[in-house]
Amino acid sequence: MKFENLLGHHGTAVARRLGWKQGDEEENWSKKAIDSLMKKLQKHNKESMLMLEEVLKTEGRTPSECVTIPRSLDGRLQISHRKALPHVIYCRVYRWPDLQSHHELKAIETCRFCFESGQREICINPYHYKRVEAGVLPPVLVPRHSELPPQPVPYPDKENWATVIYYELNNRVGQQKPVAYPEVYIDGFTDPTADSNKISLGLFSNVNRNSTVENTRRHIGKGVKLTYVKKQGTLFAQCLSESAVFVQSRNCNYMNGFNMSTVCKITSGCSMKIFDASVFRSLLADAAQRSFDASYELTNMSLIRMSFVKGWGSEYQRQDVTSTPCWIEIHLHEPLAWLDNVLNNMGPAPDPISSIS
Repeated sequence: MKFENLLGHHGTAVARRLGWKQGDEEENWSKKAIDSLMKKLQKHNKESMLMLEEVLKTEGRTPSECVTIPRSLDGRLQISHRKALPHVIYCRVYRWPDLQSHHELKAIETCRFCFESGQREICINPYHYKRVEAGVLPPVLVPRHSELPPQPVPYPDKENWATVIYYELNNRVGQQKPVAYPEVYIDGFTDPTADSNKISLGLFSNVNRNSTVENTRRHIGKGVKLTYVKKQGTLFAQCLSESAVFVQSRNCNYMNGFNMSTVCKITSGCSMKIFDASVFRSLLADAAQRSFDASYELTNMSLIRMSFVKGWGSEYQRQDVTSTPCWIEIHLHEPLAWLDNVLNNMGPAPDPISSIS
C-alpha cells in the first residue's frame, strides 16, 4: 500500500502523524518508512495494521497490544539508504522527531516483544516505549579562596562533540576528524563520499606502512559505530566488524570497578558504554573540592583509545597501544571544556610547572 493511498483507507491516522516532521527530506523519509511498514504488516500481520491505526488515533491513552514486524539479521531496517533500528524509526516518525538513538528509549513493562527481548518479532508500537529524558547535568561548584560563594560551572555544549585521530603503530596518519553527528561509523573501507557521519580508514595513506599494518587494515571491515547521546553525555561503542575492537577508557573502567589501565574487548555485534558524563561530573566535583592538581588529573578521562583487530595490555603480546597496527584516539570536547572551565575558575596552579621545577 503506497503512502498516497493511505488517506483513503484505514491508514488515515498513520499519515496524519507526519505533521511532526519538518522539511522535505525528513518528510520524504517518513513517507518511505510508513510505506515499508504497511508492506510488512500487510504481508506478516494484517491485524496489527488496524491495531496501529487505533493506537495512533488515541495517542496511547488506552492500553494496546504489541504491533510487530519480523526482526532482520542485524536487527536494523533500511529506509532510503539509512539503516536504523525499527522501534527507533517509528518512535521518531510518530512521536519524537528529534529522537537519535535506542539508548533514549525504554520499553513499557507490558511490551512482550520489545527490541531488547531479542525475539524474532520486534514491537514497533510507538506507545510501547518511553523516552528516557535525562535532566541537565548539574554544575560543578568550584570553591574560591575568599568570602565569595562557590562558582557554579555548567556542562558546556559543543557543536562538535569529539575529534578522532588515526594512528598506525606510533605514527599519526592523516588529518584529525571532527565529529558532530550523534552516530558515527568508523570502518576500513575506501568510501570516497563526504559523509559527515562516516570515517573510512581505508582512505588514509601512509608511505611507511608495513605488511602487518596492511594485513590488519584488511580485517577492520565495518569497524565500529559510536553513538553519542548528547542530552545524557553518554557514549556507546558497537563493534560492527567480524574482528573485535579493544577500548581503553578511564571513565568506563571507573564505572565498572576496573583498574584504570584496563583494556576492554568488544566482540562482533556487542555494544558497550565507554563514557558517562554523570560519572565524570561526580569525579570532577569531588576533585574541585580537593585541589587544582586533583582536577587536572581528570584530563585523561576525556580521552579514549581504541584499537582494531589486535589488542594490547597485560593479557596481550603488545603492552602499549602504540604497538598495535591500527588504532584511534577519541578526544571528547565537552568534558574537556568542562574541566578547563573548572580549572580556570580555580585560578592558577599552586605550584606552576617551570623549566627548573
